[in-house]
Amino acid sequence: MDKVFKALADASRRKLLDRLHAENGQTLNELCQRLDMTRQAVSKHLALLEDANLVATVRRGREKLHYLNPVPINEIAERWIGKYERPQVQALAELKRNLEKSS
Repeated sequence: MDKVFKALADASRRKLLDRLHAENGQTLNELCQRLDMTRQAVSKHLALLEDANLVATVRRGREKLHYLNPVPINEIAERWIGKYERPQVQALAELKRNLEKSS
């Protein structure tokens, strides 16, 4: 789980995961679009995400498609968030969302 936490600690990697969540199965070129990062930086971030098992890749001809693997995130949720009362955590998350909207 240390690799997963390390991978999730970086905002750029979280943004890549969000992009894959919105549209799974993207190439490196597709992921680089609309990001303020070099191709090499995106590649390095993807390698860390792969190493943490948060991203899986499939070759399609000369292309390499990247897919979100939500299993490690779910394992974190089950192990760490599951210890606490889910309704309380959900209420706090809703409060945070509402406060962020109003600011």
